[in-house]
Amino acid sequence: MRYVAFDESREFDLLLLGRVAIDFNPAYNDQVKEDFKPLKDVHTFEKFVGGSPANISVGVTRHGMKAGFIGKVSDDQFGDYVIEYFDNLGIDTSNISRAQNGEKLGLTFTEMLSEKESHILMYRNQAADLALSTEDINEEYIKSAKAILISGTALAESPSREATIKAVMLAKRNNTKVIFDIDYRAYNWKNDDEISIYYSMIAKESDVIMGSREEFDLTEKLINPGMSDVESAALWHSYNAKIVVIKHGMKGSTAYTDDGQQFSIKPFPVDARKGFGGGDGYGSGFLYGLYQGWEIIDCLEFGSAEASMMVRSNNCSDDLPDTEAVHEFIKMEKEQYGEMIARI
Repeated sequence: MRYVAFDESREFDLLLLGRVAIDFNPAYNDQVKEDFKPLKDVHTFEKFVGGSPANISVGVTRHGMKAGFIGKVSDDQFGDYVIEYFDNLGIDTSNISRAQNGEKLGLTFTEMLSEKESHILMYRNQAADLALSTEDINEEYIKSAKAILISGTALAESPSREATIKAVMLAKRNNTKVIFDIDYRAYNWKNDDEISIYYSMIAKESDVIMGSREEFDLTEKLINPGMSDVESAALWHSYNAKIVVIKHGMKGSTAYTDDGQQFSIKPFPVDARKGFGGGDGYGSGFLYGLYQGWEIIDCLEFGSAEASMMVRSNNCSDDLPDTEAVHEFIKMEKEQYGEMIARI
């Protein structure tokens, strides 16, 4: 059953708006293998494109979807790196602009202490992605897409905040579906009230909402705090949402549909390299299945598999798998652990 009706005549499957950054991860390749250790003891790093919406744009492209990106990058060699990386993958960069006032791409240094413990050290002073302005939002571009994915981090500061709201308003006017990846990051936000105000504003207009329990709590703080997952899903279904996905980390996740059904999945067992990056794989895989018209439980299983593949990887973008690789991973996991290994 198709819960979201995409306009198949549109040129782009998905436009993604928001954060793009540079990740520096402890090196782990054929030449150098930095073991689990504190960040201060790491000597060699590998550089990757990062940022949740950027990673999801890579992920859906690997599944054959046509994606474009709306964002702002620094006017320097790191900005060149991002645009060339996207161009080489076939992600449309026509609506990525350059920051003109010295803003720089955010830099993320990752600490990997064990399979279960990892941290992020983020440098985001005058972040280029948050310099996105209303003038950067093109209605014709939004009209050309089946859906636009909004990353919640883009709402943290002006002028990106207003640019994001404008993009959603234009999407609604042109029947471009809105997917909201809440994507909470504590940096840049000033207080919880701000978070609830702007997250709830976008959530009310969204066709699909994806986030952790913590992210839904932040979104709902000024509406009705302390709700259960079922209550949260019912609230957002009462506005516009067709699908609400609430994640609980290693305990799994559940998708709630507007016809009253719910479908749950848990992670596939893997030896992890890091505790982050799984969410971007999850989003890429889940959305691919949704676009294919799969049953929701199959979308969840595919997304969960891709998430598990990414937590065992040393990066969040380069190793995002293609469709065949995810199917093969699921097949091998089920052969080893049983058909219902991830299904609840």
